[in-house]
Amino acid sequence: MHQRRFPGLASQIKHARTFVARCVGDIPELTTAVLLTSEVATNAVTHTNSGHSGGKFEVTVRVGRRWLRVEVRDLGSGQTPQAMHRKPHDVHEHGRGLDLVAALATRWEAELRADGLGHIVWFELTWDADATDDAA
Repeated sequence: MHQRRFPGLASQIKHARTFVARCVGDIPELTTAVLLTSEVATNAVTHTNSGHSGGKFEVTVRVGRRWLRVEVRDLGSGQTPQAMHRKPHDVHEHGRGLDLVAALATRWEAELRADGLGHIVWFELTWDADATDDAA
């Protein structure tokens, strides 16, 4: 398990992506893992108290031979994060991050933190053993 806390600033999203990429190494789902980390971390900074003055968010990475789980802990807001299920022809510029997570992740969820101080948004990616063997 790898874990790191980041200041709740938009400029830190790239560091969260780099952190996840370094933790997982050369896996078949690297690009997807980095993209979804960016979406979930951006959501934390943009839509929760993590993005307020002095805020922070935390990224936890767990990786196995054929799976990956990334968790982003935020400092909460009045609403539980959820996918917006926007239509393809919808021209709104925002509100697609968790839709992307829902579409690309094997599993994902947003849940209240056990300490009551925010949410954990996590996603899992899996791949078959042949893809892992090919990457090696």
